[in-house]
Amino acid sequence: MKTKQIDAREEKDLAKILKPAAKAITEGKLVLMPTETVYGLAANALDSQAVKSIFIAKGRAQDNPLIVHIADFSMLDNLVEEIGEIEQKLMNVFWPGPLTIILKKKDIIPSVTSAGLDTVGIRMPSNQIARVLIQQAKVPIAAPSANISGRPSGTNLADIRQEFEGKVAYRIDGGECDIGLESTVVRVIDKKVHILRPGKITAEQIAKVTGDVVIDKHVLGKIEKDEIIRSPGMKYRHYAPKTKCMLIYGTDKEKMIKYINQQIQANPNSLVIGRKENLPYYQTDKKLELGTTLEEISKNIFTLLRKVDTYQVDIALIEGVEKQGLGLAIMNRLLRACEYNYIEIL
Repeated sequence: MKTKQIDAREEKDLAKILKPAAKAITEGKLVLMPTETVYGLAANALDSQAVKSIFIAKGRAQDNPLIVHIADFSMLDNLVEEIGEIEQKLMNVFWPGPLTIILKKKDIIPSVTSAGLDTVGIRMPSNQIARVLIQQAKVPIAAPSANISGRPSGTNLADIRQEFEGKVAYRIDGGECDIGLESTVVRVIDKKVHILRPGKITAEQIAKVTGDVVIDKHVLGKIEKDEIIRSPGMKYRHYAPKTKCMLIYGTDKEKMIKYINQQIQANPNSLVIGRKENLPYYQTDKKLELGTTLEEISKNIFTLLRKVDTYQVDIALIEGVEKQGLGLAIMNRLLRACEYNYIEIL
């Protein structure tokens, strides 16, 4: 299959330009699709064979459920059972946007899409290109992050172009993703919102809408081999370069910098990924800039993780961030990228 490219970055008539890609979706083919979070590997969520193609193209484990994307509220009735009061509140406030809600699915959603579960994650993206593509295809779209499983997600087309060459019918260029981290995933259990995967929509924001929020223990901890996965990004090695990585964080910046410099002295063939203001203090010329704000870091993180292997170092030393607000999502991704090789400086 030859992959064709669509440049949708400045197109006003999106419906027209996206029509061929939408047709490919209805024919059971795969499309690289931008969203506000990360790029997605898109297929018709109701087509079992098309969804299987996603798993094959990504090398994704079959017990890792996919998120189903919709364009508007009218698509919900056909996909899920009754929507509870709390879920409805979340939809009213955060949709369209980077929030995925786990709901009881109807049989129209194939078992392969939900990884055999009776629930499915549903999201209404705010990215206009994604929503117009769904509207044109007239079907919900399953779209996990566009990356080979285990590798960092793609936040721009250049990073993932080669990984899916010949595997997709179309790749749609929507420019850089606005957020850079996958959506927040929640499930309501006993009338409380449980965050299964943190993202741009934070626990603090959700609490203002629904009251108390529970952070799942697996957000910052490992999931056991035989545990059921309710959300993508929970179980398997994820977001990781091939190079060994170590995550280091401390509230005392001077202590953290001192510790990282000690690691550099022990192994000069090290790369440091840190905040802009800290980089001058590291005793190496192999450095990558995370950014300054949490928003900048979230946009940069996956592209930086993809650059790590190009430095051919023995280890990448990565600064952590505070585990609050958006920082919780960043630490969730970095912990998995470092395979829980984490040092907290007290």
